[in-house]
Amino acid sequence: MNNLPAIERDVLIYVHGYNNTFTDGLFRVAQMQKDFDLKGLSVHYSWPSAANPLGYTYDRDSVLYTRDGLEQMLRAVSAAKPRKIVLVGHSLGTMLVMETLRQIEISSPGWTKRHLGGVVLVAPDLDVDVFRAQAARFAKLPYPFVIFSSSRDRALQLSRRINGSHARLGGLQDATELSDLPVTLIDVSQFATGLGADHFTPGTSPLLIQLLSKGEELQQAFESDMAGRSGLVPGTVITAQQATHVILSPLMLAQSLR
Repeated sequence: MNNLPAIERDVLIYVHGYNNTFTDGLFRVAQMQKDFDLKGLSVHYSWPSAANPLGYTYDRDSVLYTRDGLEQMLRAVSAAKPRKIVLVGHSLGTMLVMETLRQIEISSPGWTKRHLGGVVLVAPDLDVDVFRAQAARFAKLPYPFVIFSSSRDRALQLSRRINGSHARLGGLQDATELSDLPVTLIDVSQFATGLGADHFTPGTSPLLIQLLSKGEELQQAFESDMAGRSGLVPGTVITAQQATHVILSPLMLAQSLR
């Protein structure tokens, strides 16, 4: 891997969510590679989902079953010495991401901070208190650590009912609940289409794809806004101690992309 140009030594690892077939996850990886114009290597980590809307409990058990496999893969990719590894989890796959990183941190404190160049949780189907307990085992969270949330995500609304109405991380609307953690909560509620695409809004909204494809430029904008120079991010930026809450606006985003 060291023989490749620096930008091609970046690796994105995608962990799919609930009710997904192998083909579903592979399609999503290919879509992200194309839409976000990723120059490096994209990897699909597939775990055995029942691929059935009624298979929620089966899928949650499968997540726990495949933690060791994801850990082995992360360590193998890291051993190849890429420039940067970005780990992306979606829906119930974010539980697999957090459980795996938690067990790595228990055995190798600080490993995730040293070896990961970012973690992105898209519509995480995770109880907020469970997430906080998982994060507590990290010596330090990887940076950047980004959480995409939406109050209009119908899949997470169903999950709340299945799980006894406990708040899901992907539906969080107030970053103060995570104020002691260095995370960025990005609210994309206003981009939900209501056409079944609202459970992966960052990858289905053309406007958001244009914004997120800016990559490092976008990260620098977030960092500048966190430093107190607002106006670079098309939305509202709220700082709650260590956490940053970004509420993206379609109107402001459309104007900024002109």
